Amino acid sequence: MKKKYSKLNELPSWDLSDLYVSPNSKKISKDLNWLEKSIRSFKIKYEEKLKKLNNKELLHCIFEHEAIEKKIARIMSYAALRYYQKTDEPSRVKFLADCQEKLTAMTGDLVFFSLEFNTISDSALRKMMRNNKDLMRYKSAFRRMRANKPHQLTDELEKFIHEKSAVGTSAWNKLFDETMVSLSFKVDGQTKPIQLEEALNLLSDPDRKKRELAARSLATVFKEKISLFTRITNTLTKEKSIEDKWRNFPTPQHSRHLSNDVEPEVVEALRSAVVTSYPKISHRYYKLKAKWMGLEKLEIWDRNAPIYLDGDSNYTWEESKSIILNAFGKFDKRMKSLAEPFFDKNWIDAGLKKGKAPGAFSHPTASDVHPYILVNFLGKQRDVMTLAHELGHGIHQSLASKQGETLSQTPLTLAETASVFGEMLTFQSLLSSTKNPLERKILISQKVEDMINTVVRQISFYDFECKLHSARSEGELLPEDINKIWLQISKESLGPTFNFIDGYEVFWAYVPHFIHSPFYVYAYAFGDGLVNALYAHYIEAKDGFEDKYFRLLEAGGSQHHSELLKPFSLDATDPSFWKRGLNLISKMIDELEEMDEVNP
Repeated sequence: MKKKYSKLNELPSWDLSDLYVSPNSKKISKDLNWLEKSIRSFKIKYEEKLKKLNNKELLHCIFEHEAIEKKIARIMSYAALRYYQKTDEPSRVKFLADCQEKLTAMTGDLVFFSLEFNTISDSALRKMMRNNKDLMRYKSAFRRMRANKPHQLTDELEKFIHEKSAVGTSAWNKLFDETMVSLSFKVDGQTKPIQLEEALNLLSDPDRKKRELAARSLATVFKEKISLFTRITNTLTKEKSIEDKWRNFPTPQHSRHLSNDVEPEVVEALRSAVVTSYPKISHRYYKLKAKWMGLEKLEIWDRNAPIYLDGDSNYTWEESKSIILNAFGKFDKRMKSLAEPFFDKNWIDAGLKKGKAPGAFSHPTASDVHPYILVNFLGKQRDVMTLAHELGHGIHQSLASKQGETLSQTPLTLAETASVFGEMLTFQSLLSSTKNPLERKILISQKVEDMINTVVRQISFYDFECKLHSARSEGELLPEDINKIWLQISKESLGPTFNFIDGYEVFWAYVPHFIHSPFYVYAYAFGDGLVNALYAHYIEAKDGFEDKYFRLLEAGGSQHHSELLKPFSLDATDPSFWKRGLNLISKMIDELEEMDEVNP
């Protein structure tokens, strides 16, 4: 019998038994032993021998490498997911750290693989692929490996960097995460201190005074810790610049572009299109929002404020489930059936709990195990959209897993496609069922805000990172140096309607992407722009869109974005491609302005 969750204190939690039943499971010890033996055997069998392999032998080598990667993914997924459930529990922290250390030590023996693979001549590799269709399947993976060839170091240096990461990048990342979880915020009216996620959620509270108190509390606590956040940022930024120099990356962003399998000029076309659109999108919308709120100027705590209190709907978990599944089902029954197990089999951890990781994500595991979704559900419309977003990721990851461990890994730019499309379907479904003009206005305004947060906000984050890394190349940064960059970028992107309180200058400190994955953020804007173009194509298409869409998701990382977009007649290198997506946002603001004239 399927359990129903009607109350916020009765939300689903993960059942991780599809990975392992417990951290003490004999299966984990068995898998670790298997890994140790398999990695050692792989090294003995293939090191300094890759160039001598024929096509069948190379294919078998790829299969062996994938089997190792799959086992690593299973162990690390389990350790990480347990940790995300209770990041303040020492035993979970230790288990994750122990797994990381063991696997880092083991996988040092695999470093030779990509380095030595790139010594195989292009002509020899092409010949082997021509003569073996199963090997040809890995063409895109080989192309990405080849792209890294100019940036490879010696075997010894690569192994050194790999092993040192446990006390370098990973350690600083962990320090950041543990610091964030340990923070507590005192907000007047609260009976006890609250954690970061709750404090950030208060910035969307209907009560303006609560929003202000939350913003000021956030500013106070971030300021108290700003020396530590500055140290973490300085260290990781410098560490990256050192590695980039050794690898001959031309810019700090280049390694991200390579991992995303996207050309720098495409990213620059996206960035330029968004930045030039600030006045007609974010500046114009926030001026309209200030008018609705009866304010001359917006304060920073008004940015995500609900505009119409009577429209600030609350949704139960069951209602949210029904809304999303109906929206997915209207598009295609396959999409609904792929989403249902996440709800029915405890693949979602939804409740807000002490020590739980903030935010939301869909975590792929091994290619033969399903993903797991984490959200912090409070019943707001944004929570429904967030859930639809992560379910889109989950569906994408599930479909791509058919490609196997290597080819299932979708570049981040395309990885946001299904998630944002899931949001769009859910939004359009809600919009089409709304007859009341005020409700329609509320829905559109909230969607515009979400799109601004995805496109404008994330590109401004990208610009912040670009300026930050550039400034760090000139020397150690003081907190006020970073604060200045943050404020400058914020003013450019949000526009003249905003005041910026004393303390907002340190709000850069809490953004985890700057720490965990530098320059990741533009992937969100890429995904949003891509989906806007895809959705427009879907509305115009007569037949066959759904099948083409599923083929795109099933492809995972097996094809370049240019190949995957061809069936839709879309080209990301064309500036008009990005303008088309931005025009969709602008048209929504046009409709809001027209509504405002009719019903001010």
